[in-house]
This record gives sequence, structure tokens and C-alpha cells, in this order.
Amino acid sequence: MHSLASVSSEPADDLDVPVAARLRRLCQLLRVDGARLSNLLPGRPALVARAGIETPLAALEQRAAAAPGPLVIADTGQREARFYAGIGLPAEAEHPAQLLSLFDARPRSPAMATAIAALASEVLAWAVVKRQRRQIAVQQAAIADSAAMEQQRRSLFDRASATARIGIWQCNLGDSSLTWTNGVYDLFEIPRNTVVTREMSLACYTEASRRQMEAARAAAIANCSDFALDIEIITTRGRHRWVRLTGAVESRDGVATRIFGMKQDITEEKLLADRTRYLAEFDVMTGLANRSLFQHRLAEMDEQKGDVGALLLVDVDGFKQINDTHGHAIGDECLKVVAERLAETCGDARLVARIGGDEFAIMLASGVGVAEAESLAETVVQAMRRPVVRQGQKIQVGVSIGIAHHRSGSSQELFRDADTALYAAKAAGRGTSRTVTA
Repeated sequence: MHSLASVSSEPADDLDVPVAARLRRLCQLLRVDGARLSNLLPGRPALVARAGIETPLAALEQRAAAAPGPLVIADTGQREARFYAGIGLPAEAEHPAQLLSLFDARPRSPAMATAIAALASEVLAWAVVKRQRRQIAVQQAAIADSAAMEQQRRSLFDRASATARIGIWQCNLGDSSLTWTNGVYDLFEIPRNTVVTREMSLACYTEASRRQMEAARAAAIANCSDFALDIEIITTRGRHRWVRLTGAVESRDGVATRIFGMKQDITEEKLLADRTRYLAEFDVMTGLANRSLFQHRLAEMDEQKGDVGALLLVDVDGFKQINDTHGHAIGDECLKVVAERLAETCGDARLVARIGGDEFAIMLASGVGVAEAESLAETVVQAMRRPVVRQGQKIQVGVSIGIAHHRSGSSQELFRDADTALYAAKAAGRGTSRTVTA
């Protein structure tokens, strides 16, 4: 893995091919404009071989040489090398530390950029396998157990795939036959070396992911291009997993003949992203949308993207007194009940959000009339009048509601009108609603 003296697109025994030729093959495999292999010497990388286009890479190579892991930049902003990936190769007995640089004049999506770098790492892993094969051939006379030799030949490649939870797949478009590495078998929880078919693979996809993947695959085959997307599968043991799927089409005379790529388990990454997005957009205590998401949806009105016809601002009456009398823990319980009742009564709303300590907002779609909005407000007011029972205590909770209808003007004007209506409702004695038409 540490030197490109034996890199190829598949595990073959062509170890005497020059490094430049192997770099050209790697460019073809990964569909990039150029590749460079440099020795990492003190001061700056020293070029060993290159393939494809020539472009200044000194600054990017310096960054990659200093990076603790692979450096992958989907869009550098540079004209000559918009996409760049630098993969460091540690020193071996016969080779100094090296840097493999891949670059292209067109940018990639972040998912595809990561996929290209991962696929390059897989190809480099095969180099280890082939170099081991040469070593095994020398030692073969002294090693009687052929099964042990095979295990030694594949162990580093399998460990590299398992660590990154990555597998390589390919499909012959002539007969739809599939070839998987162990990483893909493990991802789908199908016994290794099982003869797999497209039908077996597709059966593990969720319906939505299957449709999305088939559409992307068909477009890539039709255009002899590539694709990258995240899909959801259910393994043969019933586990739900998220997979980053990449594919690239190989063609001959403009006709697609093979499609190949990478599948990587990104379940933990997906769960973390979903959790992060939830924390960014939703109120943890009540489960409703938070002020940030509310403001984003409201601002969409100004870009003519949103569908907001009316805005209701809801304020809990006398909430400070509830906190002072019963304590903040009981106060929080009351807010949770208010949120639950809003969600129950406003099921058709565009959005229900908590926008402050005891303040909530309801967005209604365009086309909702004045009478309909006022009827909903009255339903909310009546629902809140039911006492909240906590720790043996009955706590009376009421709300006041301000209603504004969007006819023209900005989102800020709509919010201001709803706020004016809310103050009017509180001035009218609370536990009621008032309307302002913009």
C-alpha cells in the first residue's frame, strides 16, 4: 500500500508496469484528470511520476503532507485543480514516505469527493495484496499451508476495508452479474462468497431508496457518467443501515459496459447528522420547532418560497405566577402540556413552534380564511382551559392569541401585526384571541 510500484485497478500480477502507466490506469479508474506520486522529503515533496494533465499543486501537496489523514477538497476554487485529494503513504523499508495526489479541473460534490478518495485507498490496499503475493512466491517453498498463504495475502486489504467500513462493488451490464468485496457482504450481512444477484441486493433497499438509486443509476448509464447518494437498507438480519453509494460507468465506443463503485456504512454519521439537525431546528423540551426554524420558514415568505397565509402568536397567561407558585419544574411540565395540546389541535398547520420561554407560534397555509383562523384560535383557547394535573396539583393554564393574515407586505410586517393582535387579546382580559388583517 505504501508505494505505487504495484497499483492497478484490480488485483492482477502485472508488477513490472511502470509507475506512470499505473497512475494513468488509476486516473481512468477514478475518472480524474491527473495524478502525481511524490516522495515526502524534508522541505517539499519530490515528484516520482505523474499522469494526465500537469497543473501547479505545490500548496495543496504541502497541506496534504502536513495533514494527519487524507486531505479531500471537493472544490478548491482554483481554476486548474478544482477537485483535489491527497493520500499519504507511510515509509517502508524500500520506499520513503510518499504522497499520492489526485486532481481534476471540475469540482465534485462532497460525497463524490470522499468516495473517490476512499476508492483510491481501496486500490492502494490491493497493492499490498500484490506485493505480498510476490513475497509469498519467494517463501512458498518453505510454507506448506496454502490456506495460510491466502489468508496472509488478503488480510491487510480486508482489515483496511473493515476499518473504514467500505466495500467495492461492480456490475457487468451485459449480464447484470455482481462482484463484491468482503466489505459489501458484511454491510448487507450476507455470507461472504455468496453468489449475489441484483434482485438479492435490491431486496435489502427500502422502497424510497430503491427508487432513488435506480433513477441515479439509469441516468449514469445513459450518460456514461457517475453518481453518489446516501441510501437506506435493511440487512438480511433486519438491521437498518445508511449507506453512501457511489457509482461510475465504464463505456466502450459510447456504450456503457460496466458500472462500479463503493458502498460505505455511514449509519453513525447519519444518526449524528440527524441529531445535530434536530438540535438545530427543534426545541428539546417540547419537541416543537424552535425559533430558528420558525424564523427560517417565515423568511421564506420574502423569497416567495413559503406558503404562509396566517400567523397565530400564542402566549401563556400568567406563566411567571405559575413558576413562582409551583416551581420551575412544574412550570416546564405545563409548557410541555401546552405544546402537546397545540400539536393535537393544529395538526393541519404549516408549522407549530416554541419561539420563546412561554411563547408559541402557529403558521397556517395560504387560503385559510379569517373565520377559519379564528375558529382554530378558539379551539386552542378552549383546549388550554383544561387543568394540568401534576404531582397531585391542579394548575390552571390559559393562553391569549394574536392573529394576522398575510395579504401583502413582508414577513416582519406579518409578525408585527400578529404581535399587535396578541397585545390586544391580553388587554381584552386574556384567555381570548384578536385578529389584525395585514
